[in-house]
Amino acid sequence: MQTDLKGRVAFVTGATSGLGRHFAKLLAASGAAVAISGRRSDRLATLKAEIEASGGTCAQIVLDVTNADEIGPAFDKAAASLGPVDILLNNAGMSANGPVADIAASDFDIVMATNLRAPFLLAQEIGRRMITRGKGGRIINIASITAFRVLPGSAPYCISKAGLAMMTQCLAREWARYDINVNAICPGFIETELNRDWFETAKGKAQVQSFPKRRLQQATDLDATLLLLASDASRAITGSLFTVDEAQSL
Repeated sequence: MQTDLKGRVAFVTGATSGLGRHFAKLLAASGAAVAISGRRSDRLATLKAEIEASGGTCAQIVLDVTNADEIGPAFDKAAASLGPVDILLNNAGMSANGPVADIAASDFDIVMATNLRAPFLLAQEIGRRMITRGKGGRIINIASITAFRVLPGSAPYCISKAGLAMMTQCLAREWARYDINVNAICPGFIETELNRDWFETAKGKAQVQSFPKRRLQQATDLDATLLLLASDASRAITGSLFTVDEAQSL
């Protein structure tokens, strides 16, 4: 299986921490020129330096994915620095936790804006550009096993990821004729800045012990799936939701 990404340009959202940071380095190591985006310019600069020190090509773009007016210019900057974007990785995400009765409307709205509206608008914009360019492309959404199962205390997050899963299939169906493949990876629980404090609590540790393998996943567990979907090896794969969770959802 060939997963060489030389000559490709990838755009990664939420690259300042967690999975986004890991994926950006992975794509660069696999040959792609990578546009890293996020709100924290200092972290972007650090990541860019790391990628370039390892021989990769990188551009940093400050982007608030919830601001629709910033999306088009962000892709313009990526194209000016690296060339037209071939791969969009919709990774940016957040959560609002608590009983449903206590979730504020503003908290619900920001989760939807970040986890669902932003990926739609990013995909919409890059989809238009890919259609005009006529060379196809890859859109990879980072969903979650919570798209299919309830995580008590995280209703807005689960709802947003379920929406993202359906969005993946809607876009895949509509854009198949343009050779734009749209897929989603649905990971299990991986420790990131979003959940680190939880997994240090007694309840969080008990949750880990309830998993079939009694452990959290590692970010590297997703590498093979990501490279498959980003490369020509996924020529016939679109509209698929890949569960990679060490059986946590079983």
